[in-house]
Amino acid sequence: MAEGLLLVGCGKMGGAMLQGWLAEGTNPATVVVVEPAEALRAPIAETGVKALNGPDAIPDDFQPDCVIFAVKPQQMPDVVGDYKRFKGDGTQFLSIAAGTTIGFFETELGSDAAIVRTMPNTPAAVGKGMMVACPNANVTEAMKERAGALLAAVGNVAWIDDEAHMDAVTAVSGSGPAYVFHLIETLGEAGVAAGLPEDLAKELALQTVYGAGALARDADDDPAQLRVNVTSPGGTTAAALEVLMGADGLKPLMERAVAAATKRSRELGS
Repeated sequence: MAEGLLLVGCGKMGGAMLQGWLAEGTNPATVVVVEPAEALRAPIAETGVKALNGPDAIPDDFQPDCVIFAVKPQQMPDVVGDYKRFKGDGTQFLSIAAGTTIGFFETELGSDAAIVRTMPNTPAAVGKGMMVACPNANVTEAMKERAGALLAAVGNVAWIDDEAHMDAVTAVSGSGPAYVFHLIETLGEAGVAAGLPEDLAKELALQTVYGAGALARDADDDPAQLRVNVTSPGGTTAAALEVLMGADGLKPLMERAVAAATKRSRELGS
């Protein structure tokens, strides 16, 4: 049976996953990273992980049980074929590239390859990611468990069987952190417009979103009920929600945003 992890690409997301694995106790000697950028390889080597500049440098006796592709979608056609030689002996391939379909990998690696397509998001960098995974028919339960453990090192994991859902997943959780960051940005700016000092407005916006998210995650009530709980009839929150929940408010705006991101994800996969 193959052993070890082969991480192809170690940018922000690949680096976050690597940090998560090492923090969870993965032996650095069992991990090989292929990363062309020398500036990214140097800190990797300091962890004890072997960091190489290309696939040709991978030792002949290294046979990973999982090859993780963490490169940009547009780079995939030029990258994947170099790793076809690792297929077999229980090896699975895991991709974190938005819009890159299982069918693409089956074409590049062979229809008998075991492939897991995943959609992570950037909070994985602090161990708070949302990782959604979809396996092809060649992924065994043992492989699925192994992939789930790798993803769980940097956040929560959800599995789906219908790959058609992955575009909407990308739009909600993959791109979603940017929506929240923009909310923090605009909430702070609104505070400044209302007369608050800029530093205070930024701190209020940031901590409020952080605290509300933690409360929503831990509370027994769903977000709709939590909203009701904090809204007094005729009060300040009610006045604000009349705007946010109006006909041209946040809900239709968010629906349009998610629809646009879903459409773009489909375009990337075509």
